[in-house]
Amino acid sequence: MTGKLGNITFYADDPPALARFWAAVFGYPEATWDEPLKRELLASGLSEADLSNRGLAEDPEGVGPRLFFHHASEKKDGRNRLHLDISATPGRPPSREELEAEKDRLVSLGAEVVRLVDQSWGPWPETYFQMRDPEGHEFCLQ
Repeated sequence: MTGKLGNITFYADDPPALARFWAAVFGYPEATWDEPLKRELLASGLSEADLSNRGLAEDPEGVGPRLFFHHASEKKDGRNRLHLDISATPGRPPSREELEAEKDRLVSLGAEVVRLVDQSWGPWPETYFQMRDPEGHEFCLQ
């Protein structure tokens, strides 16, 4: 038996808002606590307040990652020890124009550009934007 990725979980100051940001990044529909899931969560002991401090971004086709957002007990401090790499053009390297256009789209959603990395590792070129989501979680756009 092997493991399978369930959720990628973020701690956030405003979990529903961060869920909406990441849903837009991946083109997922905005998720809400709809029935029957809401009823099941409330029956399991969560309250309406608990649900208002959580968020979800989920691929309706079940192909992409499922992102879950919990309320953080303190502010983010320092760099992530893990980050997401987002493909601007899944399945192939993007042109510089495509990379710039996707960077601009993410910035319009609330992301921040940290820096552009343009380097080579021997024969392998590497160009990507190091970015932060609206709450400061680092990610890369490649």
